Amino acid sequence: MDASSKEFALAGSLEELRIKGRLVVHGGHRPILVIYDRGRVFALDNRCPHMGFPLERGSVEDGILTCHWHHARFDLESGCTFDLWADDVPICPVEVRNGDVWVKTTFTHADLAAHWHQRLANGLAHDLGLVIAKAMHGQLAAGVPQAEIVREVALFGAQNRDGWGVGLTILTALANILPVLPEEEAYLALFHGARRVAADCDGEAPRRERAPLGSRPDPAALKRWLRRWTKVRHREAAERTLLTAIAAGFSPAELADALFAAETERAFADTGHSLDFINKAFECLDLVGWQHAAALLPTVVGQMVAARGAEESTAWRQPVDLVALCEESTSELADLFAAGRGSRDWSGHAALAQELLGDDPARIVDALKEAIRAGAAPADLGQSLAYAAALRVARFGNANEHADWETAHHVFTYANAVHQMLTRIGTANIDTHVTAVRGVLHGAMALYLARYLNVPPARIPGDGGEQLDDLPADLETIGAALLDAFDRQRQVDLAANLVARHLTLGHSPQALIATLAHAVLREDAGFHAYQMLEAGVRQFGAWGDTDEGRHILIAVARYLAAHSPTERASLQTADIARRLMRGGELHQEAGSS
Repeated sequence: MDASSKEFALAGSLEELRIKGRLVVHGGHRPILVIYDRGRVFALDNRCPHMGFPLERGSVEDGILTCHWHHARFDLESGCTFDLWADDVPICPVEVRNGDVWVKTTFTHADLAAHWHQRLANGLAHDLGLVIAKAMHGQLAAGVPQAEIVREVALFGAQNRDGWGVGLTILTALANILPVLPEEEAYLALFHGARRVAADCDGEAPRRERAPLGSRPDPAALKRWLRRWTKVRHREAAERTLLTAIAAGFSPAELADALFAAETERAFADTGHSLDFINKAFECLDLVGWQHAAALLPTVVGQMVAARGAEESTAWRQPVDLVALCEESTSELADLFAAGRGSRDWSGHAALAQELLGDDPARIVDALKEAIRAGAAPADLGQSLAYAAALRVARFGNANEHADWETAHHVFTYANAVHQMLTRIGTANIDTHVTAVRGVLHGAMALYLARYLNVPPARIPGDGGEQLDDLPADLETIGAALLDAFDRQRQVDLAANLVARHLTLGHSPQALIATLAHAVLREDAGFHAYQMLEAGVRQFGAWGDTDEGRHILIAVARYLAAHSPTERASLQTADIARRLMRGGELHQEAGSS
């Protein structure tokens, strides 16, 4: 028997199939349904692609196979579904030889990567969670690089929605932490990112393309123009200006400088979301390639020009005019940077963070001045600001309303974005110092306004050499206990204690981060949970396994514990897709094993 014949299994005689109407062949790693209908023979996966119900129990009429569980309907010849939510059922070749029916027992495609690429495109276009999950699993199994999958989803999101959305932010945040995730968690991360992008685009008008200007003005002019158009909320002009900068070959650092300058025309715009979206667009391009800058970067302009600044808020004007304080201080702090007295050896990040948590906004500004005089660079200030904001979350008092978690969260993710943007921009351009100062000052004042969240402050476990000896000691048991805490409501303090226990015993921070990621990825997590996880991982990376790093991961755990558990419906979809793709049986008779 040649190799081709070995791939086929005998289903039975054609006469037997004609009498019975259908037969099931147990070949390969999944059952195959063979059907006789109107003189023709067809073979399909016996498991409904929706939930795995045996299609042999379905009915056939007029060339259409109907599953009797959720009534999904399929074209017998192609396996294509009439109900997109169900996905297509795989088919396999059939041969009739000397009155016997032979069926090829494997479901394969000439190019698996191309097949699952197209299935992902279909799932994204129609917002089909199960199709997205199976396509994601299929691409990973076919060896498609994770960055290529992220690129496909990101470009879909940029093209099919008029502006950057939470889905693209979630996709980028989860893609940023893929290197620390095991294989199973990477599948979940990519699935969650893709499904949220699809949901963002569902029913939305596609993005209209704009073109750069025909001229190539100097970089300083383009930067001024972008600030001007942002200030007067002229979106079309701002987008064309940005596209011109991209076409002129601006470096990522120069583009970041220009957008950060425009963004900080308003203070703490949209409670920090506007800057966070801009930062995520840059990080997305780091992941998918800067050749896509013209497609991705202008998507942030719409929100940037439309954002509401904190200067329009009473809290920023009374009883202390924080906006005026920022404006008065910007030039002075910028001049200190321009004086060039900075030193790369400055290490006062933690001390400055404590000053930023103070109760006097003028004193906070003074602390920033002193840090600059002592050698702090703009990115140093951003790191201190982000750590101080993490402490607001770590010390969040349980007496606060639950919604107040978001106030602390917004400051932290904004501060992280400030830090990342300032790190990207660097210190080459003195003009950047004005932008840097504005971003840091806005974050510092938002941090000041959130001080009530730490009255009284929650205790940070592990400080002062506390060992928490009433908790488990080995790594696996601590991880299991932490996940158990996330299984129950109002376990904020327990989650913080377990994180502290893990780190004070010297266990791997990477293992802890993987556990925290798993806790998020199994939930129907809200947008802010993904932000908090990724910003925490980023900031831990800046501090390392230190007391400050411990405080940051405690902040992450406390926030996640306050927002867990959820129904985990998305995890169920991902698990169904994973089992179907691996040939598993989802449907079983009552009492079967």
